[in-house]
Amino acid sequence: MRTSIATVSISGDLSEKLTAIAAAGFDGVEIFENDFLTFGASARDVRQMAADIGLDITLFQPFRDFEGLPEPLRSRAFERAKRKFALMNELGTDLMLVCSNVSPAALGGIDRAAADFRKLGELAAQSGVRVGFEALAWGRHVNDHRDAWEIVRRADHRSVGIILDSFHTLSRKLDPGSIRAIPGDKIFIVQLADAPLIDMDLLYWSRHFRNMPGEGDLPVVDFMRAVAATGYAGPLSLEIFNDQFRGGSPRAISVDGRRSLVYLMDQVRRLEPDLAITVPEMPERIEVERVEFVEFAADETEAAHLVGMLTAMGFILIGKHRSKAVSLYRQGRINIVINTENDGLAYSSYVAHGTSAYAIGLKVGDALATMERATALGASPFTQPVGDGELQIPAIRGVGGGVIYLLDDSPELGRVWEKEFNIDPAIAIQGAGLTSVDHVAQTMNYDEMLTWVLFYRSIFATQKSTLVDVPDPSGLVRSQVIEDRSGNLRLTLNGAENGRTLAGHFVNKTFGSSIQHLAFATGDIFAASKAMQLDVLKVSDTYYDDIEARFGLDADFLERLKAGSIFYDRDDAGGEFFQFYSQGFGEGFFFEIVERRGGYSGYGAPNAPFRIAAQKQALVRGL
Repeated sequence: MRTSIATVSISGDLSEKLTAIAAAGFDGVEIFENDFLTFGASARDVRQMAADIGLDITLFQPFRDFEGLPEPLRSRAFERAKRKFALMNELGTDLMLVCSNVSPAALGGIDRAAADFRKLGELAAQSGVRVGFEALAWGRHVNDHRDAWEIVRRADHRSVGIILDSFHTLSRKLDPGSIRAIPGDKIFIVQLADAPLIDMDLLYWSRHFRNMPGEGDLPVVDFMRAVAATGYAGPLSLEIFNDQFRGGSPRAISVDGRRSLVYLMDQVRRLEPDLAITVPEMPERIEVERVEFVEFAADETEAAHLVGMLTAMGFILIGKHRSKAVSLYRQGRINIVINTENDGLAYSSYVAHGTSAYAIGLKVGDALATMERATALGASPFTQPVGDGELQIPAIRGVGGGVIYLLDDSPELGRVWEKEFNIDPAIAIQGAGLTSVDHVAQTMNYDEMLTWVLFYRSIFATQKSTLVDVPDPSGLVRSQVIEDRSGNLRLTLNGAENGRTLAGHFVNKTFGSSIQHLAFATGDIFAASKAMQLDVLKVSDTYYDDIEARFGLDADFLERLKAGSIFYDRDDAGGEFFQFYSQGFGEGFFFEIVERRGGYSGYGAPNAPFRIAAQKQALVRGL
């Protein structure tokens, strides 16, 4: 599998773009004409720059408003093409993208367009280059890849082929199965992009909201299955127009791009086992059995405050690490680790972010297989020195710089607590009825959110929800859930668009710490509320007036909710959700206690504005 990406997909000048693309492991690059023109170096210099870092220039683009023009515009278009062919020779690329005409002057007609491309093919052959025809979704006369292919077929020239772009096909809801009729050797390059489903003008949608395959909602896998069935063996190239990407880190976006292509072709290979698809071998996406532990980094003073909150929720200290300043608190199947070491990653995390939940441990079926898949998809392995008798637990770096540890039932990893900690078996945990980690809420800047989505979806057997806008008194927070089908792993990703929201305040004040809150499950939220000594977030009476009106709650039930400052929600199928919150810790970290009844699968989204308003008021009072 040869991979490529268009320079328009990432930020920076041309030199920065090429460097980031090569570092991410791409084989080639599409040179977008504006990137070349504004860079100022000669075509030969750019050719040498790419060669020096191991990149092929797979394509020069775009050549606009060509086919179907009347004279004298037609003659001028051929003269423009000759100039571009000469430039391509200097750049060292043999393929130019010709996009379908959008000019009001363009004339229709398949035969007229085919005649233009036949002549263009002759000129291209004389220069030793090729041209590929792409149907823009908003083309004046040609906006369907089937029409573009018919034009190429009638042109019948070895130097003229078709360029397929997943966005242009899928945005118009065209059947990608029709691609299977195109001979693979007449497809000169395949461009890939995903996008969220948004009802808007096609051109605006394309220019601002494309994203990497796997980050959006388009059936890119079906598109690529059809392409693979043709026998196409050329480059797979990303062409992503996205405002956030063009303002983000070129290195990070390039890494996402490479990961998206590997993930895409891994899916295609599994669905089309009889086709010759070259993609790195890796295990299937990994099923997560549960969140095994969450680890906090803290100093001794702040750890005491955190321990006080845990104790108030019914957690018990059951053991201390055999050689490190690390303590283990437990309730039900929830393990909370508090690390107050003065060196290592935990200490570095504390120095950078303050007291923070910097690592999570996931129980999976096969930890080493998970590592193999993650590293094949570009995740960075994490290791640090261990002492005698201690385990080197497989781990990868998360997107935000934290760590994801991987555990399984193997003889070593299955006994991690007994091996690493001195645990008193006589300790009885009464607890407050908490059973497991319901979900982990991670907060990041909104422009990083797609990176997190792709990371989790590509490695673990998860699916993403629809993006939801959560109102904050100071703006909007974009929220998206990543979860598996069984509910063993639930992650809520919250993208902050400004620093005045509660989420934005947390990200800014903790310098990028990602886990903002942990939600613990209970089977009886009223009993849990009574059993705890926790200082909970107070809920206004207006909230209870609102839910009484919405749900028709009886007076006794409403009073029980009020007594525990418990939020309530009900879905259309009658499923119920209960939740209450601790007061904040530090710059906005908090705990949540939840109970789900009757198959409720949401997260109490209607309650979020009330919760955020109360938390912001409490945060202000704390200042």
